[in-house]
Amino acid sequence: MNSPLSHIKVLDLSRVLAGPWATQMLGDLGAEVIKIERPKTGDDTRHWGPPFLRNPDGSQGDAAYFLCANRNKTSMVLDISTPEGQDKIKALARDCDVVVENYKVGGLKKYGLDYDSLSALNPGLIYCSITGFGQTGPYASRPGYDFLIQAMGGMMSITGEKDSLPGGGPQKVGVAIADVMTGMYASVGILAALAHRDRTGEGQYLDIALLDCLIASLANQNMNYLIGGQVPERLGNGHPNIVPYQAFATRDSHLILAIGNDAQFRRFAELNGQDWAARAEFSTNQSRVEHRNQLIPLIEEVMQQRTTREWVSLLEQNNIPCGPVNTLKETFADPQVIHRQMVREMVREDGMRLPTISNPINFSKTPVQYRRSPPKLSPEE
Repeated sequence: MNSPLSHIKVLDLSRVLAGPWATQMLGDLGAEVIKIERPKTGDDTRHWGPPFLRNPDGSQGDAAYFLCANRNKTSMVLDISTPEGQDKIKALARDCDVVVENYKVGGLKKYGLDYDSLSALNPGLIYCSITGFGQTGPYASRPGYDFLIQAMGGMMSITGEKDSLPGGGPQKVGVAIADVMTGMYASVGILAALAHRDRTGEGQYLDIALLDCLIASLANQNMNYLIGGQVPERLGNGHPNIVPYQAFATRDSHLILAIGNDAQFRRFAELNGQDWAARAEFSTNQSRVEHRNQLIPLIEEVMQQRTTREWVSLLEQNNIPCGPVNTLKETFADPQVIHRQMVREMVREDGMRLPTISNPINFSKTPVQYRRSPPKLSPEE
């Protein structure tokens, strides 16, 4: 079956998450991805556990962390610090369309594997460098880690409970969101560079920074500050621009109430026999945002009168957006998630069966193919 990128070959010199996330996306879209790994240890994330996969013979396999970002790739072990390893990379680069790397700034130049060196061998090469802070600027030489980037990029200033409440203070997102978003931006940039090459024959260099991508992903919070002039604060599960749009405790657990317009709020108020929508301070979203401290306690009291399941049933009947706060066990048991086939099974070359999360892109004519499970570390070349 044809795939959108079945004509593309990718040389993956990256490790950990941001780079592998980008190359996994390209692999899911049909590209041939050759993952270069260090002798003996391979990608760092092969060892970032527990949990670890259990091999058919009972031995400990790769960490789950590695398995999340290395589908649809083949592994090749090379020591790029040796002339033989460098020659092999150069030979591969001549025949590849894309190179992705996340070494420190200038880290590959001493091996002759930087963009200038490889593009001289292959002028049509798309070369994507992923670093913490980019190739230029006062921080360019610093190492970049997701946790650090979430702090420096402002994410942790808007994530977490208010400082004045128990448990308040800066909080990171529960996944490495800077790495994931960087991988997504990198894959989009690579696809755009390939489209440019299709028209012009020109390859080019992509400078992708975790800090840049994290800041870019802050969306409305960025513009709230740039337009409003006020530094956003942590609101816990509250929304800076919409009220009520947060988690509420029910009789037995928690529920997300996501009221996005005034009509929905009127229905919610009427459903509970309240006159909130008729009151000037609550009648519009703007007024509700301005008077959230008066409204939220009123809603909190009402929400504790029913269980989460009762609320979901009642609110859905009245077309009011809501949903339970699921554990991952509950998420993967959800009928919608099951219907969308978000968990699939892959079979490794040794017969080992392992789960994988589906790529969420659904094509009508060129569906994503799950061709290769995350590879075992290959023998040294």
